[in-house]
Amino acid sequence: MQTMYNYAVLTMPAAGRLRGRNVLTMVDLSPDELASLLGTAHILKAAGREQQRFLQGKSLAMLFEKPSLRTRVSFEIGMTQLGGHAVIAHGQDFLLGKRETPEDVARVLSRYADAIVVRTHEHEPLQRFAAASTVPVINGLSAAAHPCQAIADMLTIKERFGTLSGLRLAYVGDGRNNMAYSLAEAAAMSGMSVTFASPITHRPPDAFLARVVELGKPFNVTARAFTSPLRAVRDVDVVYTDVWTSMGDEAYSERNSAALRPYQVNEELMAAAAPHALFMHCLPAHRGEEVTAGVIDGPHSVVFDQAENRMHAQKALLLALMTDLRGLGDQL
Repeated sequence: MQTMYNYAVLTMPAAGRLRGRNVLTMVDLSPDELASLLGTAHILKAAGREQQRFLQGKSLAMLFEKPSLRTRVSFEIGMTQLGGHAVIAHGQDFLLGKRETPEDVARVLSRYADAIVVRTHEHEPLQRFAAASTVPVINGLSAAAHPCQAIADMLTIKERFGTLSGLRLAYVGDGRNNMAYSLAEAAAMSGMSVTFASPITHRPPDAFLARVVELGKPFNVTARAFTSPLRAVRDVDVVYTDVWTSMGDEAYSERNSAALRPYQVNEELMAAAAPHALFMHCLPAHRGEEVTAGVIDGPHSVVFDQAENRMHAQKALLLALMTDLRGLGDQL
């Protein structure tokens, strides 16, 4: 049963602090700032589509080197609902570091737009781009991180449980990819302990696990990696998986499939989690590979709530980066 929580008045400590900043990874936010964004997203979602035009006259430039469905549409519609305007350029139009330098692209677009979203391949050109930009830059996905999805995932979990602190999340599959990293960081910052179920070849490095523990130190968070998926998911509150091969790594598809086949999230594996456990996947999904149809289309699945919450979470992020969030709770 879905638990609702109340954010009647927006008096969060992070209000105003994010304006003008870049968000390339989860650690660009503090735990308080992440909590603030979740509160803002909840207010915006509860208000529905008839919202005050907080970004009237503002423009968002979106650069996509990779194909995109949820990221592109959720940002574009979210910006429109807030009264702003979004412009999209595809990879052939700019090609960071190839057609022209990331710095040159950033300096030009900073003259046009009030914020920029970049969905790219390598993370280093994105860092150079953000350093040269004079307006906020949001990572719409890079090889190193996917913070927008992780924020939306925290919103989805909190909607269901009413809290994040004290929950346990298991990530099953490739524990070294961008989604696994951002999700674990966001979870730890929110007070959730994390387990990974991965073969040795795909488990997160010990240094990353230590960093997750450090991020969650105020909550006594733990982070462990298991080769046994059953051990990793036992009694957890959330079971999360992603595709076995990330976009751009198709050359490793056969190798990944062989290594990760024992890590499919199926009905048997979900039965080892807590009875109330959620199943999550950032989509797109391959039914019959990383997850069975019975799980992703079953009663534990919240994958389409996650997809919807991309828009609400990103609207909150846009508002935080481009405004001071003053009086938002009273105006909606």
